[in-house]
Amino acid sequence: MSENTENTENIEKVARSVHELLNEEKWTRATLNSYTIHNFQELDKTLEEIIRDSAQDAVKEICVEHLHHMKNSIIALYLSGIISLSQQLVDDSHLVTLISIFTDNHKWGIVEFLCQRILEFGENKFALRTLADTYNNENENGKMYEIWERLIRVDYEEAEIVKNLAERKDQQGHREEAVDYYKKALHRFIGKKLFTNIRDIWHKLIDYCPYETEFFYHAEKKIAKIISEDRAVQLLEDLFPCYKKGKQWDTAIAILKRILEYDAKSPWGRKEITECYRQKYAAHSQLEEYIRISNLTQSWRNIHEAIADFEKHIAFDAGNFVFHREWGVGQIKNIKDDIIEIDFVKKRHHKMSLKMAVSALQILGKQHIWVLKSGMSKEKLHHRIKNDIPWALKTVIRSLGNAADMKKIKTELVPAILSAGEWMAWSTNARRVLKEDNNFGNLSDKADYFEVRSQPVSLEEKTLNRFKAEKNFFNRVEIIEDYAFNMKNIEENAESFGEMLEYFTGFIRSFTTVNEQVLSSFLLVAKIIAKYPYLNPGIAINFKTILDQVENIEEIFQKVENANLKKELLLQIRKNSPQWQKLFITLFPHILSRQVLDELISASGEEALRDFFLHIINGYRENRVTFIWLVKNFFSSHWYELLNVKYEKILISSIHLLDISFREIENRKDVSENRKLNKQIHSYLFEDEKRVEKFIATEDEEPVSRVYTLIWDIQSVDDAIKLELRARIHERFPSFKFIGQAEIEVVASRGFYVSASSYEQKQKTLQQIIEVDIPANSKEIGAAIELGDLRENAEYKAAKERQELLNTQVGKLTEELEKAQIIYAKDVDISKICFGTSVTLFNKDNSAEERYTILGPWESDPANLIISYLSPLGNELLNHAKDEELSFEINEHSYNYRVGNISVAEYQ
Repeated sequence: MSENTENTENIEKVARSVHELLNEEKWTRATLNSYTIHNFQELDKTLEEIIRDSAQDAVKEICVEHLHHMKNSIIALYLSGIISLSQQLVDDSHLVTLISIFTDNHKWGIVEFLCQRILEFGENKFALRTLADTYNNENENGKMYEIWERLIRVDYEEAEIVKNLAERKDQQGHREEAVDYYKKALHRFIGKKLFTNIRDIWHKLIDYCPYETEFFYHAEKKIAKIISEDRAVQLLEDLFPCYKKGKQWDTAIAILKRILEYDAKSPWGRKEITECYRQKYAAHSQLEEYIRISNLTQSWRNIHEAIADFEKHIAFDAGNFVFHREWGVGQIKNIKDDIIEIDFVKKRHHKMSLKMAVSALQILGKQHIWVLKSGMSKEKLHHRIKNDIPWALKTVIRSLGNAADMKKIKTELVPAILSAGEWMAWSTNARRVLKEDNNFGNLSDKADYFEVRSQPVSLEEKTLNRFKAEKNFFNRVEIIEDYAFNMKNIEENAESFGEMLEYFTGFIRSFTTVNEQVLSSFLLVAKIIAKYPYLNPGIAINFKTILDQVENIEEIFQKVENANLKKELLLQIRKNSPQWQKLFITLFPHILSRQVLDELISASGEEALRDFFLHIINGYRENRVTFIWLVKNFFSSHWYELLNVKYEKILISSIHLLDISFREIENRKDVSENRKLNKQIHSYLFEDEKRVEKFIATEDEEPVSRVYTLIWDIQSVDDAIKLELRARIHERFPSFKFIGQAEIEVVASRGFYVSASSYEQKQKTLQQIIEVDIPANSKEIGAAIELGDLRENAEYKAAKERQELLNTQVGKLTEELEKAQIIYAKDVDISKICFGTSVTLFNKDNSAEERYTILGPWESDPANLIISYLSPLGNELLNHAKDEELSFEINEHSYNYRVGNISVAEYQ
């Protein structure tokens, strides 16, 4: 009996058993009062059999059909409902109906059991709410409150229960927890536009946490947007007396400014802000004069202009700092009548009128970065900026009006304080601080701009602000992915998450045609719901429906800029499309994944890919990226044999693409893509895999000749590589004809350091060539000449080519020996890293120690940690002393070191 036949029989057996249960229920007409928890536990045993025999779909179909005739069938409702939950389907209507039946009949024990069964599959708003009501009816208040706490984590529209929990915590004396609940309740009541409840909680929070201004401001803005600006003003007016009474004039003034933004003609607001200014600047010699000049108390003057005018004037006081575009930073020495005396760095004791000063000067705070640059020693400021990144960021961002991106921050620090090399490591750490430190936030309208918060901001609020400020769709995808799949307490911050999720569900609800945003939104929301089922927005669309409406899957796939979503799309295509193999082949050039090919081979065998691979190989120019990927990562001799393709063709195509990509780089065409491709091909042919060298070592002379001729004609291939290949060919084919090749001079372009032993070895090599190899070669040429007819004389041509190579080596060695400067160990200076030193480096990225010996190009042996001072790494290390820190980048890899001990290397 086949496995499929056995499975079918098991399903039919289970189906018959369920039919019997349903018929028995119908015939006996069991009353609700006769049902107990035991009955459902017996049904659970039946469910175990159903799942074991993979009969869920068949049984659910039977139950649904039965419910058409007997809508309150307990067995059908229970079996179909639990099966739906086990299949992670959103539809829980059958269980809702079942629970409602027993709730109406006050069978609380069964109601509790059913709710708990639903909750075994994940948090569920209906089940939690019903369970809480059950415990309330049973007077089990402790359990009810526990369920309430779970409910509000998944139902972020529930407000009244949150308020009840806050009041309970308040009564128990848990003030901090009560405040958290009150805040949550306030935001939820704002969403419901219940102002009476909002104001009650607002007053409670003023009593409990009056100085959390960022929270109040955030709520106020939300109220102004959702309810009305008048209501926002009411609440700010309620908040203001707390700060006035506490003589916190800066915050009191800030609140009044917010009120006046909503109601610029408020007489109360004008009067109060004038009084606050009088209190704040009571010691200022020109206070009343500046109030008069700005017309701050005059109702005819625009209040915002009056405030700006007053604040600009009041800043001019002895001891304050100013900036002039020509004279730089200065400090006000004194003010007498209408004349201000200022000491600029470039212009001492300069006097100007107040009117001129107001228009020509910019007021600076004492901690402004420009003031620090002019007044603090460069060494001290450099040390503080480099080692105290949070302080540095706060200083610069506040100096720039409390809004700056990394580009503006760099402008202030480089090169005035930090070098370009220091900036690389510093900026990496700074970005981490800006992301993780709760004293920094993102501007609501500019995702890449940062601000310093007057009060710490939670990671959740920071993430939401960053999401709102970000305009790019796929950048928003990354933000919510990071939040959804890396946050541990998402239930506690469901409001923030729900707001982000709604952005994507909006695309699904309103689409008319499927584009990359609609498709990506569906994939993203589906992934999130799979992890958090209670967040399901009630969208009854499946992937197949979406896929059927896609006009050009290849075009959309290319536009999906998120790698995780691309993988998810392939997974859903595999599960839902009968044409998945055809789609995989179509999409492969845009994903280049071995897993895709392995799945295709597993499903249909290697022959299924034959035509596709031949299409790529024959059209290598048009499919260059896919071709090189396959050659480097997938093809083997087995595949070339299966495709009936000679490897020579693959190699020649690769060499041709090397030339094409180089020429396109020279012509400034798709430079970035061509550089990447060129580098991959070069590595494949000559460096890591050395495919050309292996080809020369294994193939016959004729194909080797064709490949070598192609390489020789490519300008971008280094002459040293060509000579090396030529030598390899000559070793294997001594009579090989090298036709039409000019002499190549490979000489050192400048002087360099060497050890005495290396110098001596090179001298011996040169002597060997001059005294042994060249004379021997001359004899070979003479002997070849004696054979006659030099045009067809292979021995002669081979000897002449050998002569060219030897002469090139002599020229190169002679020039290098002339430029070489011997450094003896006794002359090495260990005060800094230089030729002849061994240095211990502390790797700041992985806390490991690394030790290198620094010598020259002749002694270089990277495998044994001996590096040339002329190499990229050696060049970066040169001239650094012990305890210095250095950061640099080589081939797109960042290095961060602290220099340890420096000693004389062991060399001769």
